[in-house]
Parts: sequence; structure tokens; C-alpha cells
Amino acid sequence: MTTRRQRVGGLPGVLVPFAVLAVLFLVLPVVGLVVRAPWRTIGTELTQPESLEALRLSLVCATLATLLCLVLGVPLAWVLARGDVPGRSLLRALVTVPLVLPPVVGGIALFTALGRRGIVGRWLDEWFGISLPFTTAAVVVAEAFVALPFLVIAVEGSLRAADQRLEEAAATLGAGRWYVLRRVTLPLVAPGLAAGTVLCWARALGEFGATITFAGTFPGTTRTMPVEVYLALQRDPSAAIALSLVLLVVSLVVLAGLRERWLGTSR
Repeated sequence: MTTRRQRVGGLPGVLVPFAVLAVLFLVLPVVGLVVRAPWRTIGTELTQPESLEALRLSLVCATLATLLCLVLGVPLAWVLARGDVPGRSLLRALVTVPLVLPPVVGGIALFTALGRRGIVGRWLDEWFGISLPFTTAAVVVAEAFVALPFLVIAVEGSLRAADQRLEEAAATLGAGRWYVLRRVTLPLVAPGLAAGTVLCWARALGEFGATITFAGTFPGTTRTMPVEVYLALQRDPSAAIALSLVLLVVSLVVLAGLRERWLGTSR
């Protein structure tokens, strides 16, 4: 029995070199970023007015995009997990499209829908005088577009995993629908909601392709941190590396915050 377990659970030696190569492939670029960072001047680089403005804009837009995703994504996740609607599988597939869509294509798609000549944007412009492209609002919309699936998938998974018998028991004991929602359902899905929110915010913070396509690169208005990194790379690679470290730190903080849910704490 012990021999069989070792044979089934053991790792074939031929896989070890490939596993090592995979780790190196993923870790070496990060190590290179840290090693080549301009540590002596990093404080100066990060405190440049344009860098601070890009960081401020990124934080504000990512937060607003996350709030928009919460307003739209939680009801959508509820429909996908609990709703009895026709075409639910197709709807779920459509929700995941931004995950596989090239970001630049996403920006172009937003133009065709919300641009001044877009299928919806033209009416926004004619009826309300609202033009989204190349504005801060365009940054928020672009970030929400690419980040929304992360929230929906996380919340839908939590809703599916939640034990509905607890909700049914509460309802049987006389609890109203809103009471069951607040005191039973939400606590059950809170970990998934929190994880989805953090992932959504992190994805919005790092969005580049759709943002630069739909919103542009205007300082103080649409130039977020990823866009600033791209522009800095063309004029001063050292500054680009310093700014990249900020986004790297944010990524590590997100991973640390989600380690219990996604990475596990054992072993």
C-alpha cells in the first residue's frame, strides 16, 4: 500500500527540471526588475510630479471602477448562480469575454459602443452632451470593462458553494428575504466577495491597453500609472523600472492578502 501511494503521489523525476524551468521563467523577470532598479534615485523618481499625479489618478480610477463593478457585478453574479433565466450559459460566456479579449481590442470595442459615433455614445452626445472618450470617466469605464469578470466569477463561485439549506432554514423560522440576505447569505459569500473585490481593484489598477486606446495619455486626466510606465520607458528606462516597482509591490500585497483563499496556508 505504501509503495502504491508513493508511486501515485510521488513526482516523476523527469518533471522536476521542467518545474524548475517554469519557476525560473516566472521569477527571473521579477528578479531582473528588482536588480536593475535605480535604488539610489528611486525616491526622486517616485516623487516626480508626473509620477505622483499618475499614481493618484490610478488609485482614484481603480477605486471608482471597482465600485462600478460591485454595483453591476454582484447582481449579475447572483443571476448566473441562482437565477433561472434562459441562455444562462451563453450569458456566462459573454461575461468572460474581456478575460480573453486583447486589451487594445477592448478599447476599440468601447469606442464602437461609447465613442461619439458609437451605437450608444452618439445618443449620449446628442441628448445629454456627454462624450466619454479621452476623459477620466473613460479610464473608469475601460478599467471596469476588463475587471468586472474577476468580480463576477469570484462572487458566482461563492454563491454556488454557499449552503442554501442555511438560507432555507432561516426562511422557515420566519426570517424575511432581506434579513436572510443580510444575516445569512452575505456572511456566507463575504470571503468570495472580498477576494473578487481585491482582484477587481488590482486588475483595474494595472489596466493599460483599453485605457490608452479609449482614454488616451493626457496628464492629470487619463495618464494612469501603467500608461506613465509605458511613456517613461521611451524617455528614461530607469524611471520606468522605478514606477514598475510600485505596481509590483501592489501585486505582492494583493497576493499576500489573498494567500489564504488562492494560495493556501498549509505546507
